[in-house]
Amino acid sequence: METSYRFSFRLFPISLPERCLKPSSPAPNFRKLIYRATCSSYNIPKFIPAPKTYSFSSTSIARAGWFLGLGEQKKLSLPTIVKAGDPVLHEPAREVDPKEIGSEKIQKIIDDMVLAMRKAPGVGLAAPQIGIPLRIIVLEDTKEYISYAPKEEIKAQDRRPFDLLVIINPKLKSKSNKTALFFEGCLSVDGFRAVVERYLDVEVTGLDRDGSPIKVDASGWQARILQHECDHLDGTLYVDKMVPRTFRAAENLTLPLAEGCPKLGAR
Repeated sequence: METSYRFSFRLFPISLPERCLKPSSPAPNFRKLIYRATCSSYNIPKFIPAPKTYSFSSTSIARAGWFLGLGEQKKLSLPTIVKAGDPVLHEPAREVDPKEIGSEKIQKIIDDMVLAMRKAPGVGLAAPQIGIPLRIIVLEDTKEYISYAPKEEIKAQDRRPFDLLVIINPKLKSKSNKTALFFEGCLSVDGFRAVVERYLDVEVTGLDRDGSPIKVDASGWQARILQHECDHLDGTLYVDKMVPRTFRAAENLTLPLAEGCPKLGAR
């Protein structure tokens, strides 16, 4: 889930660092010189072609053998965040075998998810968002992220910082029928927002990254993040649940809602 505010009500995603990968076919000498000169720098001059980036879509993972543990993960950089339209975001994810949680493969996926979430930056991420069709979510909201939001909105959203949570095979249920309407964003649909109605209080159970049972009782904004990320595991994006006529570009976030749209806040 994308953080909503930073610098004039917009938290712009920060590009993920990408390691230069050696081309598979021989290149002319002058291109090799450029490649060596720029491989260690992320500030590539405009007149030098950027190295090819590698997407972690479900199809590319199958080709690379990354998820199958064939050793390609050592050659690939931190995964990019998959964007809306990739089938992995629109199909249900598979449960993780509890016996596999302690494996190097699953632990590497979790580490990559946390790094990708923080680099984006965002407050939550589901495994399908890096092209991995497994039921794993990570979430974290910090004082720094919250400090960029207006105080009145922090109060209205009941937003409080919480430490990193890793939940495997999460199961979510609402604890009451109370709901609230607020704008949401998503790292897989970055640059846009829409109003979504969510439960105010939820309970999530599952396993932590050590395979131990975990239970999270959440309210307010943390409850919203949990619902957003669990939706990803069922192949659902926030735009599938948004209130009609509230979808907008992030720079228009402060414009009034169209006539007939419900008011923001608890219901």
